[in-house]
Amino acid sequence: MSEVVYNRIAMLRAERGVSRRQLSEALGIHYQTVGYLERGEYSPSLYLALRIAEYFDVPMEVVFSTKPFPRLGST
Repeated sequence: MSEVVYNRIAMLRAERGVSRRQLSEALGIHYQTVGYLERGEYSPSLYLALRIAEYFDVPMEVVFSTKPFPRLGST
C-alpha cells in the first residue's frame, strides 16, 4: 500500500495570489520544498501540514487527504 498524501496547496496558493517563495518564507522552508509538496514528491511532517493549514486558515482536511480530491467542476 502506497502512502500518498494528496494536497491542494497549489490551488490555495493560486486562489490567494501567494507564490511558492512567499509560502516557503512564511513556513521557514526552502521554496523548492513547496514544489515537491505540490507534486506529491514529498509528504509533509504532521507539524508542517498543520502549519500549512494554519497559514491558509483552513482545516487540515481542506489541504490534505489520503484520497485524491475530486476535480473542480465535477459533480
